[in-house]
Order: sequence, then structure tokens, then C-alpha cells
Amino acid sequence: MREVLDITKALADANRLRVLMALTGGELCVCQIVELLGLATSTVSKHMSILRQARLVDSRKDGRWMYYRLPGRGAARPAREAIAWVRRSLAESPQAVQDRRKLAKILAMDPEQLCKSR
Repeated sequence: MREVLDITKALADANRLRVLMALTGGELCVCQIVELLGLATSTVSKHMSILRQARLVDSRKDGRWMYYRLPGRGAARPAREAIAWVRRSLAESPQAVQDRRKLAKILAMDPEQLCKSR
């Protein structure tokens, strides 16, 4: 039951849902997520911690930078199903469409420059 409670808590925030949708396209640096959401780095870090605790995202550190991605095939079934539900439910929402456009511009930026500016 704890696993399901962690997942429902993680899904109970619009910014965390936006992050899950953004990660559909692949791994992102925390700086890219900060740019997308327009939130403080510390706030994004807290959101990512909640998503990580619920096992809805995986992370890796590369030097000074932290990267996040959706979990792979080995993820627990509740996490996989929750992510699939979010993707189906929000794929064409106005916010998801707007975020995809914004993310395309962010991905065109040099990630190292973007992170250094933070």
C-alpha cells in the first residue's frame, strides 16, 4: 500500500505531472526542467525528490549536473501503469502542448550554458 500512496502523492501536483510529460521525450537535466517550469532550482529539486521516492523517475549525476528520466522496463508495475495513465490522460492537454513547444526551444539551447546560467 505504501507504494501506491507514494505514487498518488507524487501525482497530486501539476508541476510533477508536467515533469512526467516532459520526460516522455527522454532524459533531461535539472536545469532544463527548471527552465521549463519556471521555478526555483530548490523547488524543482523537491518535486524531483517526491517523484524519485515514488519511483516514477530515475536519476543520475554527471559531474555537477543531475539528470532525470522515466524508469525503464524494470520499474514496478504500479509506477509503469501510473506513468502510462498520465501520458494517455494529458497528451493533448493545453499545458502539455505548450510545454512540448517550450521544451523544443529549451532542447535547442546548449545544456551546459543553460546550467551555468542557473
